[in-house]
Amino acid sequence: MSTTFHEDVSSNVLLRMKEGGFDFARVHPIEFYAVFPAREQACAAASNFRGECINAQVYPRDDGAWDLQVSKVMYATYDGIGDFEQDLENLVESLGGVVDGWGVTQELGTSPV
Repeated sequence: MSTTFHEDVSSNVLLRMKEGGFDFARVHPIEFYAVFPAREQACAAASNFRGECINAQVYPRDDGAWDLQVSKVMYATYDGIGDFEQDLENLVESLGGVVDGWGVTQELGTSPV
């Protein structure tokens, strides 16, 4: 996948997040996704992501492939997301997988009762 495509997608997502009132001043768990043909490859990739601010989990898919979800607590910045996604892509591709995007959950504000 081309770097330009990643940049366009990330720019659009971050813009929509800003328009939706996302709190960029706080750190958030940002989820990065990859798909592998076999469990062993997904687990090999997951073993590279362990720590206080990062977690990785592997899940089977209905089509027989395996999902890798890497959650990193970080600021939602264009450069930070792009750098991590590029590092993830380098690792994932070397193990026969493909990067499948990223996302973050936006907390909705609560109004007083």
